[in-house]
Amino acid sequence: MPERPRSGTAVTGERPQDAPARATPASDEPRDPAAAWQVSTARRPRARATADVNATEGSRFMGAMRRGTARGAGAAAEQLGNVTLRLQTRLKEQAAAQRRLSAIVWARRAGYVALSALLVWIVVASPVLALDPEQAEVSGFGTVVDPADVDAVIAEYEGTSLATLATSRLADALREVPGVRDATIERVWPRGLLVELTSREPVAAVPDGEGGFWLVDAEATRVGRAGEAQESLPVVTVPVGEDHVRVLESVLGVVNQLPVALRERVSDVSASTEDTVTFELRDGPRVEWGSAEDSALKAGVLQVLLDSGQARDASVIDVSAPTLPTTKK
Repeated sequence: MPERPRSGTAVTGERPQDAPARATPASDEPRDPAAAWQVSTARRPRARATADVNATEGSRFMGAMRRGTARGAGAAAEQLGNVTLRLQTRLKEQAAAQRRLSAIVWARRAGYVALSALLVWIVVASPVLALDPEQAEVSGFGTVVDPADVDAVIAEYEGTSLATLATSRLADALREVPGVRDATIERVWPRGLLVELTSREPVAAVPDGEGGFWLVDAEATRVGRAGEAQESLPVVTVPVGEDHVRVLESVLGVVNQLPVALRERVSDVSASTEDTVTFELRDGPRVEWGSAEDSALKAGVLQVLLDSGQARDASVIDVSAPTLPTTKK
């Protein structure tokens, strides 16, 4: 440590001139403020230089960071732009694919509608399935059904589509034809019909009061009219009127129960009540039949008597009690 100055020196403030200057140890900072200022001033360029270097390095670092950030931002922006471009391209492709799919769907729907319309036209309005009466085959006319009447009914449906033809309505119309009891109809594609009739066959002729005869079947239904009696049909004489309908039905029930060979031999049938049925054979006696009960048994007994010759000379055969038949000469 430097020695303190003497008291005289301290009082006067003057440095002794004859005292040699003491060597002061080297120090970075001089005691004199002016010298310190000079030293600090001398050091300033160095510190400034250091600060400049640091500032330069900082500027370079910041510039590098900015450049890196700029490059990163540019790369990110470029990458984002690429992603956005690809996304837009993909969205456009999806939109185009959706439009194509929608176009295909609507084209299919339009095709279905057109095909349906074509099928409806073919089925309903086209001549492809239109009924041709010439291609209708009819059977079962019997002996009284007029084929012209049947053809006229079928002709009313000419041109009607076979697919929409109401066969039940046509069958009802055919049942209205005289002599037709029932009718079944089958479609024959593309334009024909197969019609099978069940005719009402007459079993008797009933005088009509005007010199002619109504031909009736087993159900007492009129199936035709004739100007004169037919040899194959018996003439039925019964009381006329609604009150005597059951009498006629009883007589027809008896005739219907007779075997065909025996029925053809019957000429006249009469009855005043349901229990007094009587008929004449063309080449034989009169037969007292009675009611329509046990008609099958009565017919068998009568056939045995006629074949045995026991009733050959008889004028009356009574089978009203079939277990006790009698004959009269």
